[in-house]
Amino acid sequence: MALTVDAIPPLRNGRRGRPRQRPDKPHADKAYDARARRRECRARGITPRIARRGIERSDRLGRHRWVVERSHAWFNRARRLPVRYERRADIYEAFTLLQASLITLRQIRRFC
Repeated sequence: MALTVDAIPPLRNGRRGRPRQRPDKPHADKAYDARARRRECRARGITPRIARRGIERSDRLGRHRWVVERSHAWFNRARRLPVRYERRADIYEAFTLLQASLITLRQIRRFC
């Protein structure tokens, strides 16, 4: 988790001055519940929001995370993407871009 947090690019919030390097509170599920993970976040000045095993339900964390899970499900609708059959990376990337275009087109039709 430390490498992931360190890899986050600076956040732009529209204010003057130096942009923030890290988010205020990352939301994580029960798989990241460990003292070491919480300590890593606090060492970087981040308040961890991690569900605890056996104590908290992760329903509230799902409110913030469902967008990513939904997007993965949309990409998995294309039969060639979940299991990679293509040997060449450029062909696989082309199918991924095609699926992203189809998802965008569906969203545009839905909202317009």
